Amino acid sequence: MAWHTWLIYLVAAVGLSLTPGPNSLLALTNGALHGHRRTRWSVAGGAVGFVAVIALSMLGIGALLQASASALLVLKWVGGAYLVWLGIQLWRAPPLQLNPSADTPFPRRSQLFRQGLFAAVSNPKALLFYGAFLPQFLDPARSLWLQFVVMAGTFAVIECGVEVLLARMAHRIRPVLERYGKRFNRVCGGAFAAMGVALPMTR
Repeated sequence: MAWHTWLIYLVAAVGLSLTPGPNSLLALTNGALHGHRRTRWSVAGGAVGFVAVIALSMLGIGALLQASASALLVLKWVGGAYLVWLGIQLWRAPPLQLNPSADTPFPRRSQLFRQGLFAAVSNPKALLFYGAFLPQFLDPARSLWLQFVVMAGTFAVIECGVEVLLARMAHRIRPVLERYGKRFNRVCGGAFAAMGVALPMTR
């Protein structure tokens, strides 16, 4: 992966990690209920799940590239359209609600790990998203395996950092989300739509 491509991917991955989703909500909830130290287990489970989903997406992309040399170009445009659609959905989404129950039982570390893992892999939209997102940064002339290691590793590190930060700041972030959640969704949705329009046209 070229250096400038990785930098663009890094910025996009940070924006993706900051976008509200099941794992960020889980980090906020567990952080508010169980503290940020214990929440790291669910964060670790989520990172493993995301790497697995990225691997499945890359396998599908690799098979498609072997079938057709021009498949990546088609995939980039279809993926860009999907990112625009996701941006519109996020723009219209209601604010994220976080109302943890005070009587929630104290979970074991293995249970928290499974929570994070299942939250990452159980959403079928995740596979579609990465199938649309990753081709925007792939270079078919370079090793697909090496690009997978770079992209999966980069995203896992960023996602873990963001979720740990959310867990540490859970009590402070909740009122902000309730007050500015709709505006935040629109900023993230606009960023997704812009990325979907711009990235397929880049080289």
